[in-house]
Amino acid sequence: MRRVRVVHDDDDIVVADKPAGLLTIGTDREHHRTLYRRLFDIELRRHPGGRVFVVHRLDRDASGLLVFAKSEKAKRVLQAQFHDRTASRTYHAVVRGSYPRDEDVLKSYLAENKALRMYITADRHRGKLAITHVRVLCRAPAATLLEVVLKSGRKHQIRVHLAETGHPLLGDRRYGEDRAGPIGRLALHAVALELEHPTTGKRMRFESRLPRRFLTPFP
Repeated sequence: MRRVRVVHDDDDIVVADKPAGLLTIGTDREHHRTLYRRLFDIELRRHPGGRVFVVHRLDRDASGLLVFAKSEKAKRVLQAQFHDRTASRTYHAVVRGSYPRDEDVLKSYLAENKALRMYITADRHRGKLAITHVRVLCRAPAATLLEVVLKSGRKHQIRVHLAETGHPLLGDRRYGEDRAGPIGRLALHAVALELEHPTTGKRMRFESRLPRRFLTPFP
């Protein structure tokens, strides 16, 4: 199992760089092989009785930065920042084909069907508003490297929005790709996370290096 890199750790929060293939939190089928469990075990060894709380998540096959809280109060403060959009999340993504616009704003309502698949709906009562900002970083004939900034935090938001444009994420077999592609995994990485510390109020920014394999389609 791949080692998890802890980017920041203090009395109130821990920021970790999740590898692709690792769950953020447990499911009915998997309880132990998760990022949450690893961080919880680390905290418990350091401080008997210590706890870790999930603030937000990344898809299993995505990678990059996540913040966890060490108290219920810190969790509430951080989640309020995500809800109010004062916390910022930036991703790099590689999509199929040459993305046509240098910058784009993708805005729609997302809902979930019985198969747990997200989809775009015109029904504002059924779906939740999702806003995704996109900027092209690099183009090749068969792929484009994008910077993606979330202005909302819906399940599979980036994956659904980009698939809807006709340029799905490479390796996204759920929303548009039927093979792993040249990168060999879902091409989505959380490269930056910016928030206010839940206790001190200090603005903090954390960064993660883009995996080298994301540059494979760009000679």
